[in-house]
Amino acid sequence: MIRHISAITVLFVSCLSLAACNTGTAGRTGPPNVPALSATADPPQPISPEAMQRWSRSCALCHIDGSGGAPVAGNSVDWAPRLAQGMDVLLAHTVEGLNNMPPLGYCMACERGDFLAMIDFMTRDVAAPMDATP
Repeated sequence: MIRHISAITVLFVSCLSLAACNTGTAGRTGPPNVPALSATADPPQPISPEAMQRWSRSCALCHIDGSGGAPVAGNSVDWAPRLAQGMDVLLAHTVEGLNNMPPLGYCMACERGDFLAMIDFMTRDVAAPMDATP
């Protein structure tokens, strides 16, 4: 079972990496009021291997398939209304928990910067980065 989950995680991360190669906006889905990344925007920083391990052990449990109503990583329809609330609200929901998401999203070792990096990782192809300081 654990090998199966690990294989799914590797496949998911590989797909997200390939999807990140497409910087165009053709075929983009989601509400028009959420700005797309522009060619002049600073490119998102890659997620560190440590943060990727934490994401795989915690966030991925729900954000790969939407378990418990979690927004699926990379899904514009799921993330647009959440991003519209602003990064500070998203971070507060992550730290405090919301609906079926437990406080800290099962990542007891994560800090503010880790959560911001993981949110960016799951939303980088969805909308422009929101302002928040690590």
